[in-house]
Amino acid sequence: MKVLTVNVGRPEVVPYTDTPGKVTGIGKQPAAGPVRVRDPGAKGEGGSGLVGDAVCDLRHHGGSDQAVYAFAREDLDHWERELGRPLANGAFGENLTTSGLDMAAAKVGERWRIGDELVLEATSGRIPCRTFQATLGEKGWMKRFTRHAVTGAYLRVITPGEIRSGDPIEIVHRPDHDVTVALAFRAVTLERELLPRILAAADALHTEELKAAREYVAKYGS
Repeated sequence: MKVLTVNVGRPEVVPYTDTPGKVTGIGKQPAAGPVRVRDPGAKGEGGSGLVGDAVCDLRHHGGSDQAVYAFAREDLDHWERELGRPLANGAFGENLTTSGLDMAAAKVGERWRIGDELVLEATSGRIPCRTFQATLGEKGWMKRFTRHAVTGAYLRVITPGEIRSGDPIEIVHRPDHDVTVALAFRAVTLERELLPRILAAADALHTEELKAAREYVAKYGS
């Protein structure tokens, strides 16, 4: 398991986003050298965990629970076949394009060591937005991506560090529960009856998903 590329974005003005100033950082390109990764701080205040990577819509992106976004090259290859066109590393706005790691099966709270220092922890799947759909230029993309439920993983920074393309990935902790990134994503999107199940991941969950699950149980029971 390894990182194929570390991808960062620069602010770009586009007509299809509703962010202030019509600016997005979704267009990620592989970095030429090492990139420092650290906890960016609370959502709404902190952006990307990668130094030099732009997050322009702090309402929905960035922050500690979404500090780093990883997507598997194998899943990009799936969408290449489905869409009938090439997708470069970074095409889905991911910071890390990986090889040999099953993102859908990753457990919430699972920790990865990348390179010598960096440790990341899986928190949730990626909920698609209109900017993602418009960037790809695929009609109905948000629904299609959601139904497929293989979304890559958002990660929080446990131990900061420097990473670069080619760094190995080691799973250093795997929780005992059965809450995968894919299960948590399905619970907060199309299968909300699953919300009580994801509480097994407890505080490792993305804070917004933990809140949603607790509110569901309070209203409907477990």
